[in-house]
Amino acid sequence: MSPPTTVLLAATAKGLFRFESRDDRRHWEHTGFALQGHEVLQAWLDPRDPARGFAVTDHPVWGSHVHASTDAGRSWSPLPDVPRHADTRHGRRLKRVWSIAPGPASKPDRLYAGVDPAGLFVSDDLGRSWQAVEGLNEHPTRSLWEPARGGFSVHSVQCDPDLPGRLYAAVSAGGAYASDDDGTQWWPLNQGVAAPNRPPGEHVAGHNIHRLWRHPARPDRLYRQCYSGVYRSDDGGAHWTDISAGLPSGFGYALSGEPADPDSVYVVPIESQDLRTVCDGRLRVYRSRDAGGHWEALGEGLPQALCHVTVLREALACDGIGEAPGFYLGTSGGQLYASRDAGDHWQALALFLPRVLAVSACPVGEAAR
Repeated sequence: MSPPTTVLLAATAKGLFRFESRDDRRHWEHTGFALQGHEVLQAWLDPRDPARGFAVTDHPVWGSHVHASTDAGRSWSPLPDVPRHADTRHGRRLKRVWSIAPGPASKPDRLYAGVDPAGLFVSDDLGRSWQAVEGLNEHPTRSLWEPARGGFSVHSVQCDPDLPGRLYAAVSAGGAYASDDDGTQWWPLNQGVAAPNRPPGEHVAGHNIHRLWRHPARPDRLYRQCYSGVYRSDDGGAHWTDISAGLPSGFGYALSGEPADPDSVYVVPIESQDLRTVCDGRLRVYRSRDAGGHWEALGEGLPQALCHVTVLREALACDGIGEAPGFYLGTSGGQLYASRDAGDHWQALALFLPRVLAVSACPVGEAAR
């Protein structure tokens, strides 16, 4: 049986780059440069149907758009509608569309989008029209939210296939939230998380969360990368444990893991809130296989001197293929790396791309190719 074709998308500040491997990720071919001149904040092929793809972009003249692909990311077309607030109650209707996420497998036409000013929107027609998720957008804790340095946005939107109606979302800076009724009502998930940007004490909201990830192999296992550290929850986000010990810094953006192993988590520590580049001038991915109890640095094939780049929240991804899945990362310096052995070794796929904002990888079948 031949290995699946893997498609890698690198979303950058100047367009979307497509790469493809047909030999179990040993060799890669650059197969496309689309959306040229647009800042592509996120792009991925739909796990429910890999022939479909979705991307969100921003442009200084043309503004924000949602784009769709029907040929596994080779070509893209803008959709007619853009998620935006109905009025200016949140300061303005739309600064930019920040993130896009698939709905559950049971709703194959559903998409979610996060925008700046912070808001969550849902579409049940593959992005042709959008409705506000007012339960989150008008949450009673919204007065505690505030813009983060990178923007004021909703991101990390995820469904829980084991709990119909369960949704997770993150607000920067507001914190993590969950819903059990398909988005009608939401509650904050921030107990036990430090909030150095807030006055001393416990805060139900107002947290500067960079990344939230529900582990697909264990319904109640969540990880988050924050301004204040890396955290794990074993009860669906009701309580959090700081697992930053052993990392050179708790500050960072990116977080991912091996989909089959709930104790697997990967992060890229950043030096500090002031020097927002990788620690010690060395590009290293840190891996834990005991849910954050211990960490190991993975740097084989990555630059280990005079490297002062950042890896952003969506710029570390896993393809979920096999027992040692592939991992991919892109940097603010335009470097793109791939590992076919769960991060033990890395190879450079491109060194001079525009600033990489997000990466995604997906196995596709013959029909999608």
